[in-house]
Amino acid sequence: MSSLDQRPVLVVLATLAFAVAAGAAAAAWMIAMPGESWTGPLEPISPAERESAERLRAHVIAVASREHNMSDPVAYDAAAAYIETELGKSGHAVRRLSLPAPLTAVRNVEAEIAGPAGAAVIVVGAHYDSVAGAPGANDNGSGVAATLELARRMAAWKPKHTWRFVFFANEEPPYFGGDTMGSAVYAREAKRRGDRVAAMFSLETMGYYRDAPGSQMYPWPLNHFYPDRGNFIAFVGNVSSRSLVRRTIAAFRARARFPSEGAAAPASIPGIDWSDHSSFWKEGWPALQVTDTAPFRYPHYHTAQDTPDKVDYERLARVVAGLDAAFRDLDASISP
Repeated sequence: MSSLDQRPVLVVLATLAFAVAAGAAAAAWMIAMPGESWTGPLEPISPAERESAERLRAHVIAVASREHNMSDPVAYDAAAAYIETELGKSGHAVRRLSLPAPLTAVRNVEAEIAGPAGAAVIVVGAHYDSVAGAPGANDNGSGVAATLELARRMAAWKPKHTWRFVFFANEEPPYFGGDTMGSAVYAREAKRRGDRVAAMFSLETMGYYRDAPGSQMYPWPLNHFYPDRGNFIAFVGNVSSRSLVRRTIAAFRARARFPSEGAAAPASIPGIDWSDHSSFWKEGWPALQVTDTAPFRYPHYHTAQDTPDKVDYERLARVVAGLDAAFRDLDASISP
């Protein structure tokens, strides 16, 4: 073959090499996170974390021991009422935010720690409905419990931002992604009022951990880059929220001695947009999900076996303590 004949082959090889390099660069951009994840054995749990674990257990049992959604309005209302009672016990004024017709019997629940006049808003949220046929202890009793515990811990705080703890209705199908999803209603109304939302954190399915090799899976292409042990908490956002993801995981890693991973990836990758944070993306606000990765780790996801005994309350308490410290640091660093 002459040198002239080799040109098409060289062009093809050069194109492939460029594509591989570009793909590697894109992957590195998505997964590169500041700080270092905790490795090795966890430190002994502290007395305060043990007490927190018991409160988290009580919350999950109260909210998510039976199916609670539009198909069982009594249990659904009981879950909302429990959330309201616990927020009141922590010293918060509680707001009931009904969904539009024909879902006016269903409500979002909100508590607020007000910042200075004109301060931007930071939302910490969790959906409190369960999917049809499931008690929803991990999805999403764990997120509800974590949000209640954070609201309790932060109740006397004087932040630079206005912090809102919001419990969303109707995240699960058939509402997910639609206009009557509780977080979609909430985010649209916040936009209509002219709120400035600096960040939103969706606490979603975050109580299941395993140390065994092979206990963690991922959607392609993330399966090539992350550990195969399901012992970490994940911070997941879209490309537009990359800065928030990086700042949040940096703050968490600086404060928490607990494994953590992060990704800022296209929403088209399965799992990236699977919670209430996606409603805030639609309004143009940075948002991320804090999660144990749900079906990529949790074998009881969306089943009748998603019961309170499956949640690891001590590890969840460690994550909550880390989030508490990280959120306080972020309040000081995010532009008000």
